[in-house]
Amino acid sequence: MSLCAKNAAGVPSDASQRALSTRLPALPGTPLAPPEYHLRVITRRGLLAAALAAGRLQAAKRIDRSRISAISDEIARSPAGAIAFAKQYGLQWLELRGVPGGKAAYESMPDAELQAAAKEFAANGIRISYLDASLLKFPLPGAEPVRRKPESEEARKKRQARDAAQFERRMDDLRQAIRAAHILGADKIRIFTFSRVEEPAKLLPRLVKILEPMVALAAKEKVYLLVENEGSCNVATCAELAALMKLVPSKWLGINWDTLNGTAFKEVPFPDGYRLLPKKRIGNVHIKGRAVLDYPQREDWRAIFKALASDGFRGCCGLETHIFGETQIEASHASMKEILRILEAA
Repeated sequence: MSLCAKNAAGVPSDASQRALSTRLPALPGTPLAPPEYHLRVITRRGLLAAALAAGRLQAAKRIDRSRISAISDEIARSPAGAIAFAKQYGLQWLELRGVPGGKAAYESMPDAELQAAAKEFAANGIRISYLDASLLKFPLPGAEPVRRKPESEEARKKRQARDAAQFERRMDDLRQAIRAAHILGADKIRIFTFSRVEEPAKLLPRLVKILEPMVALAAKEKVYLLVENEGSCNVATCAELAALMKLVPSKWLGINWDTLNGTAFKEVPFPDGYRLLPKKRIGNVHIKGRAVLDYPQREDWRAIFKALASDGFRGCCGLETHIFGETQIEASHASMKEILRILEAA
């Protein structure tokens, strides 16, 4: 039913005028405005609200500079340099892995150092989109990893002891990463799937049992664990990501999609690999420098951005340059310029 009924001449009826006067009372001490005034106000407000809603919907349907991030230790040699990089390109976000120019990882830093880092980022208007932790990026005890280099028996025993100790403290490492994420203001943490074995699919049931209590803790702490498809781990392709997500349906376990990481297994990342992914589980995306610069691995990022936005992706896309050596910082600048050019041309 409409708010205001009209007579044949298009003028509000007496009953409608009284209804409007009742629903829209005047302030004490002021004369009651005529019903036509209320109709104009309602119409204008309604149109304005509709326009704002449409604007928000349109913004959600595209990815722009406000959704771009970068891993700090890929773009600079110091935290201050990473902040300067972000400011140069008008970025609101950074991803954190190792401290630029140092050996420490943010996920394992003492609280006091994390608080100081968080304060510095906040003072410069930078938020943290993602904590690139290294959780479960080691061989699973009892599962022999595929090794590219020969290993002596002595080295193997030492490595197995190290792996066993790391496996035993996995929940403690997760708690520390969650604490770091809370201090830094991040709600997404990276997790891996152990060093790759000869037949990863056979390891999935065991992997699920290991992940379940970790996901339960993450849910309790209101942080998302995002599995990265990593070539050296048991989930390397989009198909493997999709299979794992089916076995662990919790919304607190999601995906960090690195578009190039499955290519070693002859995967076509886009559109083939992307088509397999459960879109609502994608929480973060990594962009390699070689995927946007003039390399054989260059991808159609205009189409990828468009597809992500169309499918409701609301996370950030972070630059992980991965072009190492003396030209890494230069390549990071070139990559970011190209990412922003692609967005602006979209």
